[in-house]
Amino acid sequence: MSTEGPLVTPARPDGGPVVDRAGIARARRIVVKVGSSSISGENVGQIEPLVDALADAYARGAEVVLVSSGAIATGLPHLRLDSRPTDLATQQAAAAVGQNVLIYRYQQSLRRHGIVAGQVLLTAGDMRDPTPRSNAQRAMDRLLELRILPIVNENDTVATHEIRFGDNDRLAALVAELIGADALVLLSDVDALYTRPPHEPGAVALVDVPVGDDLAGVTFGDAGAAGVGTGGAGTKVAAARHAAAAGTPVLVTSTANVALALSGAAVGTFFEAVPRAS
Repeated sequence: MSTEGPLVTPARPDGGPVVDRAGIARARRIVVKVGSSSISGENVGQIEPLVDALADAYARGAEVVLVSSGAIATGLPHLRLDSRPTDLATQQAAAAVGQNVLIYRYQQSLRRHGIVAGQVLLTAGDMRDPTPRSNAQRAMDRLLELRILPIVNENDTVATHEIRFGDNDRLAALVAELIGADALVLLSDVDALYTRPPHEPGAVALVDVPVGDDLAGVTFGDAGAAGVGTGGAGTKVAAARHAAAAGTPVLVTSTANVALALSGAAVGTFFEAVPRAS
């Protein structure tokens, strides 16, 4: 599809409160987070179906923000590295190369739908300091008004071990809070959260997490076996709780389920949100 010509803005979804999975299909403003292992290495082919799902939501009038990890993982082969480096300088170098390649891949895929991406790189300090936080909010609001799809990542090239988000699940929750998102979808390699690591006997999928549920007795694993990211089930739970407490409901599911998730299907683990003050 050509990107030339005037932007046509479809009618917006109703934007009413999202109280269950089905409501995600009606959400006006949606944040979707995808992890490194889902879109790098042998899984780079998942970018196109991910973009297709985002484009479907965009086409029905939703304002969509993608929080994407993967800069360091994408940069590794270009630096002839087989695994994630442990020293900060090499991580920053990999991020500098990989972020460029990653955004190029997203824009090439989005072009099929006539959608333009806008890159937004943030640090933990940006989200704590009122002035850059306000600037980021204003910029993303304007990008969405202009029907641009913001792609957000941590600015790994300047972030340090001491001053960083730690994982992009937390960043996604903060972005959802910043822009008042109606729903947050956290994607991973697993279809839902489980009562214990899903490969262990007796693991049961969590379907719904009501407000105030402390998930007592549930054991969450660490980062996945791919070894290219920094998140895991525990970070997703912490991020989901943060977003839900700020008024944004959260769905946790697999990247393979993203189209189903955005269409309101019964997939994943749904965290109910504290109602926002009217």
